[in-house]
Amino acid sequence: MIRLIATVFAICLGMSSASAQPLQLELDNPNIEPLPFAAPSFIPETAGADQYARDLADVVAADLSGSGLFREIDDAAYISQITSFDSPVQYADWKAINAQALITGAVSTTGDGQIVVKFRLFDIFSEDQMGDGLQFVGPIEGWRRMAHKVSDAVYARITGEGGYFDSRVVYVSESGPKNARTKRVGIMDYDGANQQFLTDGSSIVLAPRFSPAGDRVIYTSYETGFPRIYMLDLASVQRRVLQDQPGTMSFAPRFAPNGQEAVFSLNTGSNTDIYKLNLATGARTQLTNAPSIETAPSYSPDGRQIVFESDRSGTQQLYIMPASGGEATRISFGQGRYGTPVWSPRGDLIAFTKQNRGRFHIGVMRTDGSGERLLTASFLDEGPTWAPNGRVIMFMRESAGTEGGSSLYSVDISGRNLKQVLTGASDPSWSPLLE
Repeated sequence: MIRLIATVFAICLGMSSASAQPLQLELDNPNIEPLPFAAPSFIPETAGADQYARDLADVVAADLSGSGLFREIDDAAYISQITSFDSPVQYADWKAINAQALITGAVSTTGDGQIVVKFRLFDIFSEDQMGDGLQFVGPIEGWRRMAHKVSDAVYARITGEGGYFDSRVVYVSESGPKNARTKRVGIMDYDGANQQFLTDGSSIVLAPRFSPAGDRVIYTSYETGFPRIYMLDLASVQRRVLQDQPGTMSFAPRFAPNGQEAVFSLNTGSNTDIYKLNLATGARTQLTNAPSIETAPSYSPDGRQIVFESDRSGTQQLYIMPASGGEATRISFGQGRYGTPVWSPRGDLIAFTKQNRGRFHIGVMRTDGSGERLLTASFLDEGPTWAPNGRVIMFMRESAGTEGGSSLYSVDISGRNLKQVLTGASDPSWSPLLE
């Protein structure tokens, strides 16, 4: 993990206009239009910082534009040029090109391999600076993370919601022919950059999931010939098996919000039920006991409830039960089959996979099953995971045919801004925001 140090500097260069409305995006507006913004190349303040200055501004612009909530104004339209980080903002020039927000920044490097990034955000029509300036300091190789942190700050100040750009995704990398895929656990930045592999591809791996702190990954591996659950420490890349009971199959693991326990499915040959596992002691507690398949458990953010899929009613549906087990309540009642439920980090929605009339969908519903909304439709969409702010969902989409492959896509919970993130990948899991 790359450690960054953030500091605040309260230098306001704008002249406040009391009559202007403060800049804010209303995310609940069904007819929301992307907010136009300008992000000129950051100012290099030391020799050797020129490329970083350009790249940082490019990543910030890509983050914001990629959210579907912002629209970058091409720099060919600029009237004013930012030549110094401390130059007064010529608001009239930015108004003339319809910019509503302006992001300015500066970059410097040090002799000991550090990089310093500063930025400010301006509300053009209010002619005011939005919040204090921020400065990030860290190793040069962490420059992309600094750009993502700038994007998160801009996103939060304009939308009023937390950002999600400084985060990572674990996934299953898939290569080779469809009937003989090599599968490895991979990790990347949320936007597909900085891909690395955490397993060697010698055995099939499934369903990697981040811990609440983002420091560990839990997943299923077939390296013994049977599915077993492993936990991998990201700092040391050391792993250990968590479930290795002969004659059983364990799969679909997911951390509890406290990071000290996990839930998973265990098949004993005659039945599949959900269990809770103490990660320190290995103590196991059975949570369901039904003559049906119970799998894909996911905790509520407060750790009090678990949503899971079960065919106890005759078809694959979603149920909620107390985290300690006990009576379960069915929440899915639409046409078709439901699976892979995941609780939103906000606690208000549950994402799921739905199969109906030969099509697969990613959808969301309230925790009582009401307000079902289908966000996607394709030959095969599956396995949603939530961005840290609960605004965006990533999932796997597989194309039809013998040559078809799997890719990761993301979509806003409104159903807008569907886009491809990474090809040759499946089973994504989004991390919390990085520290």
